[in-house]
Amino acid sequence: MFHADRWATAFINSPGRDTEAELERLKALVSLLKPLSKSLFGLSAAKRLEDLLRRNTGADFERTIRFISLLVSKNRFRYIDSIIAGIEKRLDEQNGVLDVIVESATVADSAAEDALKKMIRERTGAAAINMKTKTVPELIAGYRLWIGGLCIDSSLRGQLEQMMADLSDGGAAFPRGAGGY
Repeated sequence: MFHADRWATAFINSPGRDTEAELERLKALVSLLKPLSKSLFGLSAAKRLEDLLRRNTGADFERTIRFISLLVSKNRFRYIDSIIAGIEKRLDEQNGVLDVIVESATVADSAAEDALKKMIRERTGAAAINMKTKTVPELIAGYRLWIGGLCIDSSLRGQLEQMMADLSDGGAAFPRGAGGY
């Protein structure tokens, strides 16, 4: 089983790195190497690739070249996209950046998105918010907010589903004597 998180952690924890700059160099080299990815495996390919990259890049790329070479020699270069996603996720966590997904029944205007970002930043203490928005007409009205693993459902559909669940439980949400009956 492949563990992209372990490779991402190894990339981030390598000593002497400006990880964000190193990540940009990794992305640049990967974009050039992706068309060749079917033939990038094994120790001999790794050595040839390492020599080629060293001749055509500066000293700033040395650690990145070694990382790519290791991936190729271990036949793991095919997982580079998930490794890069893991690196970005870990860097966001370190820098206090919070990923938020907003699903709404209609397209939200930019002022509403900015106000929502500000509110989430204030309540969570996040340094920044990466917000992705999706239009989901099935919500009928309102929105569903995903912050990490937490879901806040303020949609009409969610409220109707909750009401149906409460009624199918025999009205447990409304004990006898409450509400005038």
